[in-house]
Amino acid sequence: MEDRRYPNYPLVGVGAVVTRGTEILLIKRGKPPRMGSWSLPGGLQELGETVHQAAAREVLEETGVRITNIALLDIIDSIHHDKQGAVEYHYTLVDVAAEWVAGEPIGGSDAADARWFQQSVIVEMDIWPETKRVIEMALRRKPALP
Repeated sequence: MEDRRYPNYPLVGVGAVVTRGTEILLIKRGKPPRMGSWSLPGGLQELGETVHQAAAREVLEETGVRITNIALLDIIDSIHHDKQGAVEYHYTLVDVAAEWVAGEPIGGSDAADARWFQQSVIVEMDIWPETKRVIEMALRRKPALP
């Protein structure tokens, strides 16, 4: 894999809002950008792989969790410039909603940690505003639990 810094073109990343009841699965990023912050599990789409396949693979690799009912939520441009104004990172992020099937989260591959968080806690967390917005989108689409 080529260096992700200073790319010649945008890289396609896939992120998943995985729900289990009233819980949301988050990972602690183990690599830049946003290293050390809590985020959605996900990663780069591979050649010949659909977005849904990429989401399922990346969630499994990063957390050990299996997912189902994958559905498109939104597409986000994540562009980071260095101090000189050059594009240091450029991702086109395809975010999906998904439901937990099996597995308990453990940090793997690019994730330093992986955990379930109650929806009420995520509102108070210091995470990227786009991540919060996409989580809220997923929760609005999900039927209320009894």
